[in-house]
Amino acid sequence: MKYTSKYISSIIVLLFSLTIQAQDQKKDSVVIKTDRYGFRVGVDLFKLSRSFYEKNYKGLELVGDYRLTKRYFIAGEIGNENKTVTDDRLSFTTKGTYFRAGFDYNLYENWLDMENKIYIGMRYGVSTFSQTLNSYTIYNRNDYFNETTSISSGEKFGGLSAQWIEVVVGMNAKVWNNFYVGFSLRANKMMANNKPENFDNLYIPGFHRTYDGDFGVGFNYTVSYFFPIYKTKTTVTVKTKK
Repeated sequence: MKYTSKYISSIIVLLFSLTIQAQDQKKDSVVIKTDRYGFRVGVDLFKLSRSFYEKNYKGLELVGDYRLTKRYFIAGEIGNENKTVTDDRLSFTTKGTYFRAGFDYNLYENWLDMENKIYIGMRYGVSTFSQTLNSYTIYNRNDYFNETTSISSGEKFGGLSAQWIEVVVGMNAKVWNNFYVGFSLRANKMMANNKPENFDNLYIPGFHRTYDGDFGVGFNYTVSYFFPIYKTKTTVTVKTKK
């Protein structure tokens, strides 16, 4: 009887162990993850809206990217700007176009069919533009009353260009079907700057103002649409904690 009880106890322990293992196996499931590849095209809402509320500014920027691999995207922007700057000493107008091209690396691990981006990237930017010196002020330091003289100029400097590199950080989030919203912050470093004689490029389309020397910053807020081209499917094992 004693040995029979031990035998039954051993069987119960074995069955209990097998039941626990079976439950653990049920907790691990295999799902199909779909990755879509294609290109996304959008517009910078910041520049577009700025054109309505700032009378001395007109601008438009189109953005886009193409997914090459799971993490890497080819990305770029193209746009134009027309900006007039007026301060106490001078007034000038800058007009021109620009484009930036580079890549993004997605740091975010998407779950199943999510397609969001939290990324870091780089761009190489090129701008061609013109500057018009509208007016400037001459300050007479030797005059007793410290009088100033304002002179209307209208002198135009054409055929100007600039090149720079950018480090970009940003994000894109899917909000509905194939629509995405996103934003990015940019730090720029000037590489080449073709300046006119007796003047300076105080504002460069795509790079923005140059008052701080060869360094600049930028920002955009975008809405875009994704055009899928093909899909890939992979199996993913989902583990549930005990």
